[in-house]
Amino acid sequence: QWCIVFCQSFGEIKQEKRLEKKRPLKPNFHLVYIKNLCSMLVIYNVHVVTWTLKIGLGPEVLLQENPRLIYARLTGFGQTGKYAKSAGHDINYLALSGVLSKLGRKNENPYAPLNLLADFAGGGVMCALGIVTALFERARSGRGQVIDASMVEGVAYLSSFLWKSQKMGLWSQPRGENLLDGGAPFYEVYRTSDGKFMAVGAIEPKFYDQLIKGLGLNLDELPAQMSSLDWPEMKKKFASIFAQKTQAEWCSIFDSTDACVTPVLSFDDAASHQHNKERSSFIKNDQGEISPRPAPVLSRTPAVPSCKRGPFIGEHTEEILLEYGFTKQEIAKLYSDKAIELKNLKANL
Repeated sequence: QWCIVFCQSFGEIKQEKRLEKKRPLKPNFHLVYIKNLCSMLVIYNVHVVTWTLKIGLGPEVLLQENPRLIYARLTGFGQTGKYAKSAGHDINYLALSGVLSKLGRKNENPYAPLNLLADFAGGGVMCALGIVTALFERARSGRGQVIDASMVEGVAYLSSFLWKSQKMGLWSQPRGENLLDGGAPFYEVYRTSDGKFMAVGAIEPKFYDQLIKGLGLNLDELPAQMSSLDWPEMKKKFASIFAQKTQAEWCSIFDSTDACVTPVLSFDDAASHQHNKERSSFIKNDQGEISPRPAPVLSRTPAVPSCKRGPFIGEHTEEILLEYGFTKQEIAKLYSDKAIELKNLKANL
């Protein structure tokens, strides 16, 4: 399958159309769209590259039809190189970027978090940034271009701080022994007496002082904050203290301070937290489902959140084809030939 995302303006991914690799399409099937598409076309799946070229949907053909088109190719390993045609997932892209080797606890295997780093941050966000850059350039030149968005390179670029900080001594120790990877007792997650957790990020001395006071300790009786040799014992001490109170009790202690101590919230708790409610950080769609609102917030032209659910696979196929001149009979034939996918009962499952 090959998924095309149509965007009439950046940030409005409203329609989803699904093509099937199972059947050949008649020539110029999609050129009618490309001539009218003003913003972008995103391809996400390295295995369809050969197929798209075969049916005339490669960048050379489409840019010839619409020289202003921005053609973004979002794949795991990029368009060239040894692994260009290889399958992979977030964990594989993290591994090849070098970032995975930095994630995890001391004396444990590297740990891959949710597929947020490579898929979404290094992939989707960096690709979107590339599209914005290309849109900005097109405003001057009037020409589109092809974007090669590799998740490996995207997440590696996001980790530039780690690469640079090695030489600065901020990230020179083995995994799990550095300032921000669980090595420091003042940058850690601690369990509370009710089985919940508190996140501590008291890096700067003034914040660390507030942390120590909140824990009921005397700063003068403790090792120096940056004495890394004492960090393991300090973590044990902090852990034993946090385990003596509930999360709510710790919140009552630290909410009025600048100790950089916050509760670790579930999705439900995050949506109902006072701070997030005051900012309307989460919204409900017409199905009652809660999700984050668009961010960041622009002062003059803030995004208008959509309260509609996300589209089903192939939900807008017929609508789009009708809009560009296909008859219902032609659409029915394409569907019977399994060249397209339409919304049906199966898609709702």
